[in-house]
This record gives sequence, structure tokens and C-alpha cells, in this order.
Amino acid sequence: MRALVQRVTNASVAVGTEEVGRIGPGLVVLLGIAQGDAEPDADYLTEKLVNLRIFADSQGKFNLSALETNAELLVVSQFTLYAETRRGRRPSFTQAAGPDEAQRLYRYMVESCQKSGLRVAAGRFQEHMLVSLENDGPVTLMLDSADRHRSRQG
Repeated sequence: MRALVQRVTNASVAVGTEEVGRIGPGLVVLLGIAQGDAEPDADYLTEKLVNLRIFADSQGKFNLSALETNAELLVVSQFTLYAETRRGRRPSFTQAAGPDEAQRLYRYMVESCQKSGLRVAAGRFQEHMLVSLENDGPVTLMLDSADRHRSRQG
């Protein structure tokens, strides 16, 4: 499971002309789900998201987490995070989870984020969405649940 995380001053997501989610200061989470991902992947990413120290303290240093700043989260499904682009000119998405499993895990992730106590908004799964955001910093990070299996030694 991959999450492209952007710290924002505000963000919204719309389906057609209907706004389906809006947040103030917080994090936009573009979430990609791969074949073989499961609940422990979502649990790992949720824990990382809400505790990652990417908000500035009074000295302007990254010392505060989403939980400590009462940040809001906007979680949007993004299967294209698993695009394979090494060959040809058209991306392949064979690594992405199938729609049924991806939707189940996407919902699980949104619910997991809600259990943190933070306000959570979400996009609509398998819909064409327009995401608007104001990146703060800019701060953009990629989180991957596969990292929990990798050694921290370089």
C-alpha cells in the first residue's frame, strides 16, 4: 500500500459538480492499494500518517504530528500509484489490487484514520474526481507499507 502525502492549508475533492470532501489544515492522502495488501498495511500507514512529525513547532521545525496539531485528513483512492512505466508509453496497472479488494481496503483505511480521532474526509472510490489543494511548504512524502519489512540499514 502506498500513500502520497501532501501537507496542505486546505483541500477538497469533487465528483462532477458535487463536492464530496473538504478539509482545512492537514494532510491529503492519495492512497494506492496493491495486490496482496491487507489490513496490516493500512494499520501501518495509518500509524505513520497520524504520528509523522511534518508540522512545524514554534521554532519552525518539523516536530509536530497530525495528532498533535489536530490536523484534518482527506483520503483519496489513487490506483495510479502502482503504475508500471518501464516499458512502452502506456502505463500498466497490473500491480494494483482489483476493484473489489481495493475498495474494501480503502474503506478500511478511511475507518482506521477516523479511529485516530482526527476529522477525515474522503473521495469516492472508482469515480473520476477533481482534487484541489494548496500544498503547504510544499511538503510531499511517499509512504509505502512494504517499508516495514525492509531493514533500516543502508
